[in-house]
Amino acid sequence: MGAGHAHQLYRHGHSPVHRLPAHCKIAAVLCFVLVVVSTPRETVWAFGLYALLLGAVAAVARIPAGLLLKRLLIEVPFVVAAVLMPFVADGPYVEVLGLSLSESGLWGAWNILAKGTLGVAASVLLASTTELRALLLGLQRLRMPPLLVQIASFMIRYGDVITDEMRRMRIARVSRGFEARGIRQWGVLAKSAGALFIRSYERGERVHLAMVSRGYAGTMPMIDDMAATRAQWSYAAALPAAALAICLMGWTL
Repeated sequence: MGAGHAHQLYRHGHSPVHRLPAHCKIAAVLCFVLVVVSTPRETVWAFGLYALLLGAVAAVARIPAGLLLKRLLIEVPFVVAAVLMPFVADGPYVEVLGLSLSESGLWGAWNILAKGTLGVAASVLLASTTELRALLLGLQRLRMPPLLVQIASFMIRYGDVITDEMRRMRIARVSRGFEARGIRQWGVLAKSAGALFIRSYERGERVHLAMVSRGYAGTMPMIDDMAATRAQWSYAAALPAAALAICLMGWTL
């Protein structure tokens, strides 16, 4: 988990959000998402307030709105699925712009869009203000199962290696005049995928043997055991605490 593995979503900065310990931010985002999911879907105003809270965090973190909206495009497939719900769901129907749509489907689509978008936005803010290595340290600090942390660290470390291997194989195919124009070329692509799997598996075996020869016994050492201060925890708790107050208002009003 070297410091050199920076991901593309991270935006370097020196804001108060960037300076918070990773485990504080992870816990805050998780609690915020749980509160959003627990909010009744009929309280439309509550989701607007949640969006304002995330907007305030983005402003403090100096994350441009355009960048945040661009990265929200990752949820487009779920948006498409949600848009289809009013057309396929059962129940009472209502007229919307000349279309007969299911009322339960409309509420279901709104529920998915509102909660899903807020959850993705919170995750994007977390990724934009926290380096990958710090995220792994935060998960380690929060006592996430060590095996999952190790798998994530290996994915980060060797993801670029596998991607580079795919690039070299593609260049080798192109240099031999290969062009994937139709179904007849699928066999070549399938063989390439199989070769990539075998090479990745063999590389993993070599890496494991190298780790065992250096004393690896199935667990990774604790890299950093720095605890957060009470002020840092309070600062991180501001987002889920405000969201919880809104959620309680939504349930009582």
